[in-house]
Amino acid sequence: MANQGPIPVVIIGAAGKMGREVVKAVAQAPDMNLVGAIDTTPELQGQDAGELAGLGEALEIPITNQLEPMLAFAAQGRQPGVMVDFTHPNSVYDNVRSAIAYGLRPVVGTTGLSQEQIQDLAEFADKASTGCLIIPNFCIGVVLLQQAAVAASQYFDHVEIIELHHNQKADAPSGTAIQTAQMLAELGKIYNEPVVEETEKLPGARGSQTGEGIRIHSVRLPGLIAHQEVIFGAAGQIYTLRHDTSDRAAYMPGVLLAIRKVLQLKSLVYGLEKIL
Repeated sequence: MANQGPIPVVIIGAAGKMGREVVKAVAQAPDMNLVGAIDTTPELQGQDAGELAGLGEALEIPITNQLEPMLAFAAQGRQPGVMVDFTHPNSVYDNVRSAIAYGLRPVVGTTGLSQEQIQDLAEFADKASTGCLIIPNFCIGVVLLQQAAVAASQYFDHVEIIELHHNQKADAPSGTAIQTAQMLAELGKIYNEPVVEETEKLPGARGSQTGEGIRIHSVRLPGLIAHQEVIFGAAGQIYTLRHDTSDRAAYMPGVLLAIRKVLQLKSLVYGLEKIL
């Protein structure tokens, strides 16, 4: 594929905080070519994606809300195109189906898809023999945290997850917290066997609970970016794993890796750890 030229990339949600970081990362990657920047914000239509992202120079790629024409344009090159989605849970499912239909490979950072939607997209990608990556978290530190949590779960029977995000995040719990709980559940045991009959004086005080008994608590505050704790408890000890994001640039190596790797796939893959 290297002989076919740079990878054409369309970014959806290009004017958002994550989208702007992706614009900068893709524009600076020598093996990629930003061909489209999609965003529905009315007052930003026509603005240059590079200037909006803070690159300090124009990329001559205007922000547009015309998704399907842009997907069709990106699909015309010799090199297969990639659509990167950092939008909203309400739109990501349709965006991914549209990308696959036009022959683009989706790389999805938006969380909030249901298991039924993910399964449907997996079947759609299989039929089209098209690679698709759904990544709850692109940060390598989170992958390491999850691996450490899985190792600890073999020795601890009590665990709770706390995830903290900015107050503009639309879904809760975060996709990363849900994925972490799913990974802990794969051990096949029930966590947090009750020792007393609990009563919530305020509904939701104990957070959400998975079928395996894992509690997940969500915090939403301005000033936060993305943070997660996995807390294990046993007699006489607490074992805490925590990951903090201080800058969205932390996600960009994972995003660029996903753009390159998705071209090698023929089906949907879920999770950054699957392509490392």
